[in-house]
Amino acid sequence: MNVTLCTRRCAGIELGLSLIVAFGVQPYVAAQVSSGSTATGAKQAASQHLTAEQDRVRLLGLLGLKESDLRPAPVPDAQSPKATNYDEAKANVYPKLPDPLVFKNGQPVKTAADWIKRRREIREGFDREVLGRSPGSLPWVEWHVVSTVHEKYGGVDVITKRLAGRVGPWMNTPNAFSIDLLLTVPAHAAGPVPVIMELAFAKDFELATSGPLERYVPTPWGVDGRLVVQRGWGFAILNPVSYQKDDGSGLTEGIIGLSNRGQPRKLDDWGVLKAWAWGAEQARHYFEVDKAVDAKQVGLVGHSRFGKAVLVTMAYENREFAVGYISSSGEGGAKLYRHIYGETIPNLASASLYHWFDGNFLRYAGPLNAGDLPVDNHELIALCAPRPMFIGGGSDEGDGYANPSGDAWADPRGMFLAEVAAGPVYRLLGAKDMGTKEFPPVGTLLDQGDLAFRQHDGGHTPQPNWPYFLEFASRYLHAPGATPR
Repeated sequence: MNVTLCTRRCAGIELGLSLIVAFGVQPYVAAQVSSGSTATGAKQAASQHLTAEQDRVRLLGLLGLKESDLRPAPVPDAQSPKATNYDEAKANVYPKLPDPLVFKNGQPVKTAADWIKRRREIREGFDREVLGRSPGSLPWVEWHVVSTVHEKYGGVDVITKRLAGRVGPWMNTPNAFSIDLLLTVPAHAAGPVPVIMELAFAKDFELATSGPLERYVPTPWGVDGRLVVQRGWGFAILNPVSYQKDDGSGLTEGIIGLSNRGQPRKLDDWGVLKAWAWGAEQARHYFEVDKAVDAKQVGLVGHSRFGKAVLVTMAYENREFAVGYISSSGEGGAKLYRHIYGETIPNLASASLYHWFDGNFLRYAGPLNAGDLPVDNHELIALCAPRPMFIGGGSDEGDGYANPSGDAWADPRGMFLAEVAAGPVYRLLGAKDMGTKEFPPVGTLLDQGDLAFRQHDGGHTPQPNWPYFLEFASRYLHAPGATPR
């Protein structure tokens, strides 16, 4: 006999915990319910498979556009004749930013109650024009414990669980998949522990699950869990591509395909960044019923494209996660779209990246531009308020490609400027901003407020900033028995 715990959520409202007894199956946690179900005997809809290029051309057609209507995408190599702009004097093409503290009707936002209303306006802009709309109903996630291992990691006795969040079939479709998650916690903690969860590249998840953790050496883009467990915290590694492929050819599969019954997206349907954020929230639901984890103390981290996904998660689930680390997220992440430096919107509209966003976003690669966007990413950071956020990356002195010592393609200054512009919202809600508008020299840590920033000289990697982020996070996360700072 096995015990099954179910958490149920509907329209964002927690409905409570119930205890169910199951026989002959692995223990699991079902997190996130749906208003729909698969009817017995109903005919299953066939999925429609398109290549990324076919799907992108389809979306352009729905917009009344063709490829020639889009601006050419610049390249990251500074030595190329098609190089992007790396001259700060030429970057401020669209100097007027949307004001997060002014309603669309021109009235000022003066109180926290006003901000709740203004936040809805900003989210609507992102939902319609950039990230897409999440479905109104989504399927169950059944969390199965695949394996439990007692081992040592970083000199600490730990317990590592391999977890699978099984989803589907659902709504008359045959589609099904699993969310891959690894959770490691100190074995002898005095109580539930904080957890740092990384949205990881598939290679890092593969390395972490291929054998004993003591042999695991993260890639330059991976979390070093040793630093985490040595603080008495746990860490988790989530594999986002297990539930939504990082490719336009996968949009009729995974959670997006399942929610659309295997059919192509409409212009304002959610993109992959929001789908990855959905999976992060499902993992947090699992933590709510794992007695080893303090689900109110979960930090979320991600690098590059997964830094974008972490920012989206924090912006839309900001009451659920305690602290965020956004590394080198660049265009589509913490960087201002209106700061024309490094990666730009035409790059994101390419066949290899367009799937991160909704179909309407393609318009801003031509004939519209960044200045036409009703929102910008300082407002995405503002949506995270008052949650603490650490934003960083490599320096802007090298392009990260021809000159790998820097991270100019991700535009550190554009990320800093966005963080500065989000500061007034943090102050309105009683939190502290960075306390400066001056772009700091490489290696300078700005961490005296609830918004932190640091650029390093290690290139396109999160590793040099990890110790600084963990020290920042320790102001908000506390191991059981530790004295709060």
